[in-house]
Amino acid sequence: QVQLVESGGGLVQPGGSLRLSCRASGIIFNIYTMGWYRQAPGKERELVAQITNGGSSNYADSVKGRFTISRDNAKNTTDLQMNSLKAEDTAAYYCYADVATLRFDPRKTYWGKGTLVTVSS
Repeated sequence: QVQLVESGGGLVQPGGSLRLSCRASGIIFNIYTMGWYRQAPGKERELVAQITNGGSSNYADSVKGRFTISRDNAKNTTDLQMNSLKAEDTAAYYCYADVATLRFDPRKTYWGKGTLVTVSS
């Protein structure tokens, strides 16, 4: 079993910054893609950013130039640095990871429970 735990959410004023962190633990052979989704009240969950184990990343158009995703493969962690935050970034942010728990097992997607980010003055 694999667990993902997020941290770093909170209340921030518009224009401010927050850093989200996510750590995967458990039986892990390899983690392929890690990333973040978010879901605002009344809206569908959307991809924010993702990064492969090789370091390739991509972002939602709405966060390009403001958010940066990073990853530490040795620690099984991923961080999301969020700058120039806007009210529309308010959402619950969920970390995910595509994990193979054993060498020849197919990868499976695991999710964290989410952390709330509120951007408000």
